[in-house]
Amino acid sequence: MVEVERVRYSDTSEREKIRAMIKARKEKEKDMDVEKAKVQCPECGSRSLVQDYERAELVCADCGLVVDAEFVDEGPEWRAFDHDQRMKRSRVGAPMTYTIHDKGLSTMIDWRNRDSYGKSISSKNRAQLYRLRKWQRRIRVSNATERNLAFALSELDRMASALGLPRTVRETAAVVYRKAVDKNLIRGRSIEGVAAAALYAACRQCSVPRTLDEIGEVSRVSRKEIGRTYRFISRELSLKLMPTSPIDYVPRFCSGLNLKGEVQSRGVEILRQASEKELTSGRGPTGVAAAAIYIASILCGERRTQREVADVAGVTEVTIRNRYKELAEELDIEIIL
Repeated sequence: MVEVERVRYSDTSEREKIRAMIKARKEKEKDMDVEKAKVQCPECGSRSLVQDYERAELVCADCGLVVDAEFVDEGPEWRAFDHDQRMKRSRVGAPMTYTIHDKGLSTMIDWRNRDSYGKSISSKNRAQLYRLRKWQRRIRVSNATERNLAFALSELDRMASALGLPRTVRETAAVVYRKAVDKNLIRGRSIEGVAAAALYAACRQCSVPRTLDEIGEVSRVSRKEIGRTYRFISRELSLKLMPTSPIDYVPRFCSGLNLKGEVQSRGVEILRQASEKELTSGRGPTGVAAAAIYIASILCGERRTQREVADVAGVTEVTIRNRYKELAEELDIEIIL
């Protein structure tokens, strides 16, 4: 007969420790079940849950089941009715950003001579505050790399503002430029040229296309240098960028021509048909997009002249004429001029 050895806990503290571990595990499993229930409705399985802040309830938008009641609002305890109030009452700083050389993590001394209560600083302390500001500007840029980044990122921000690019494109361009700096690709090239090439690459990555001519107009370098630098950094950084689709240019060109959404939809449809028949390959995307918009404007009764479309698209009238004839012939579109 085999004897079974029983484990006895003579020490009370050991028993209490095991009980506490079991209790903590059960509470953790319970919390996980509650969190799972908050993500998904237990009645219909829907994930579209709406938070009702007045009743402090979590309600399913499909079946109306109250999933959770009396939940804690994790937002601020103050209210703000405009941007100024929100900025005054906020107790945190701006989020981290790659568009500033120090990523926005350093402190700033305000240029206004007022304290945290809004009271004016005495003339006795103003000289000291002036010296603090001066040293703050000096220590923010400490070495050559930071000076390079500070100048390049300010140039990036200037070009992006001139082109009206969104925040995501600016952040992506800053990341591309920082990678180029880390791999020492700036040596022997102008900072403006690499910054413009990084911005062009970011536009293509974020599907907010801008042509080399448009970036060349707002930069301080030539179009040829931007293209050469872009090809170099895309090869060295292994940027996988697909060719720009003409469809990406349609919304911007239609907006510049004050055309309705019907014309835009018709232009996108024409371009998709042309892409299926491989009529867009080997041709400039802006010219093909402009020709599709010209055809769509005629078909929808909102005719625009070739000159107007050419001015917005940045191509010549001859290009539009050649492209629209190709599209109309291959897609069997009858155009009455």
